Amino acid sequence: MVDFKEGEEGSSLAGLVYTELKLRLNRGELKPGDFLDQAALGVELGMSRAPLRDALIRLELEGFVTVYPRRGVMVRPLDLATIRNIYEILGALEAAAAEHAGGAFGAAEDERMADLIGAMDASLERDDFDAYYSANVGFHDVYIALSTNAELKRQVGILKERLYDFPRRSAFVKEWELASMDEHRELAARFARRDFAGAAAWVREVHWSYAVQERFVRAYYAEGGLGVVQRATVAAGALR
Repeated sequence: MVDFKEGEEGSSLAGLVYTELKLRLNRGELKPGDFLDQAALGVELGMSRAPLRDALIRLELEGFVTVYPRRGVMVRPLDLATIRNIYEILGALEAAAAEHAGGAFGAAEDERMADLIGAMDASLERDDFDAYYSANVGFHDVYIALSTNAELKRQVGILKERLYDFPRRSAFVKEWELASMDEHRELAARFARRDFAGAAAWVREVHWSYAVQERFVRAYYAEGGLGVVQRATVAAGALR
């Protein structure tokens, strides 16, 4: 049993459950296409149905699960259509952040981007995808963090977790990451020239363009991906 202690505020406990379920998704203990046994989870976590229900509703709103009323909760798999949609949204949101960075972007941000490009290069040389992933997220956060739009930043974080963290894959497509490094260098160069409109266009039309990245996307998500989607679709259809 997970050691949760229910306090006076049910929402606080729901937040703890939400965090625990996301950790299990990240570790692959809850896999795409799986149906969750809510009764068993409630017993394991030692709590009433209300905080578990609230956590699952939040996970559904963020796209991680699908709730079938009175029937079950399924861990939502990624399919190519969903990935395409996420790329389009991320391209628009990050482009907006790049355009809005103009008033705050300066020498410190240039230096930070250069440092993170170096960190990404070094991690690829030793095939350390976790380190690459962390530096990659940090690189984009250099300009995203300058946005005053809190909702934009929240949505970008959720969508990137949806793409990469559930579950986190141990392997990666090195050719893709090497191509991405050229894109990162070009993006940093546009910021260095203070060409914020150009940086926004590059993010939207190249870096987060599904059409540009599709062959890499298909390779990255190929491992078991389509089979999971097909099984989940059949299972979900049986619930209707």
